[in-house]
Amino acid sequence: MRHTERELAQALDSGPFHLALRTALAVRGLPLQRVQRHLAHRGVKLGVTSLSYWQQGARRPRRAESLRAVRALEGVLALPDGSLLRLLRSEDASAADGKRPAARPYRSLLESSGAVERLLATMESPVDGGLHTVGHQERVRVGARRELAGRASQHVVRAHRDGVDRYLAVHRGDPGCDPSRISVEARENCRTGRVRWDREAGLLVAELLFDTRLRSGETYLFGYGFEDGTGGVSGEYVRGFTYGGGQYVLQVGFDERALPVRCRRFAQSSAGAARADRRDLTLAGRHRTVHVVEEGVRPGLVGVDWDWE
Repeated sequence: MRHTERELAQALDSGPFHLALRTALAVRGLPLQRVQRHLAHRGVKLGVTSLSYWQQGARRPRRAESLRAVRALEGVLALPDGSLLRLLRSEDASAADGKRPAARPYRSLLESSGAVERLLATMESPVDGGLHTVGHQERVRVGARRELAGRASQHVVRAHRDGVDRYLAVHRGDPGCDPSRISVEARENCRTGRVRWDREAGLLVAELLFDTRLRSGETYLFGYGFEDGTGGVSGEYVRGFTYGGGQYVLQVGFDERALPVRCRRFAQSSAGAARADRRDLTLAGRHRTVHVVEEGVRPGLVGVDWDWE
């Protein structure tokens, strides 16, 4: 528990707001419904959905009543007075100076919002697509404007039932992105099928059709990518895993005209958990890249974040 308290102290010191709030909720062990009841006892009405969005980074408290709720949250979570409000003010000031990226909606685990489920429902897709990942190599490009320029994947899967002939790839952009302008590129051994997007969530789901129907136990290799470049300043890339198993390799490359001052690897056990297993990464090579390798993926999150200043 002492280690977790140290993580909370660090999050309150350095932010961002959504990470500090998420860490505080995890350390105190309070589900959102209980937090809502505690706030109600203090005369503050706040929906569970709003709390969820705040701790994911999908929304920020801005209005006067929301800031009042943040002050009450400090009391409910036994945090130092003004600690969460200070992070909000600091981030707003930095964003006005163009120094730090705005908080990005959580891009990985599907329970972070209902947007992914709604899009999948329009494609009549089952929760279990019939595929397990054997290996996944992902290359992310960050452009000269510090934007998420695009990403490319080479994916090896194994079918665990007969007749599987497609894969649904999910892409979530950074704040300000326009999913209608994000292009899908079907590369090796697949072609693009249906594409759906949610503009408010900055989310796009693309159907990738295989060249064959797989039998149970068969493996398949295919490649695809997303060309984005429509969002604002990027500060992290996160990949969520619903199921364990397989190898995952993430490489993030930066334009030589816009290099970060620091890059870190991190992991999370769930969307609401504190970020752990942080390690500094060193930019290397002619293309200025960092990478992480997960030999045996576990359910949860793996990602890289970076600082521009």
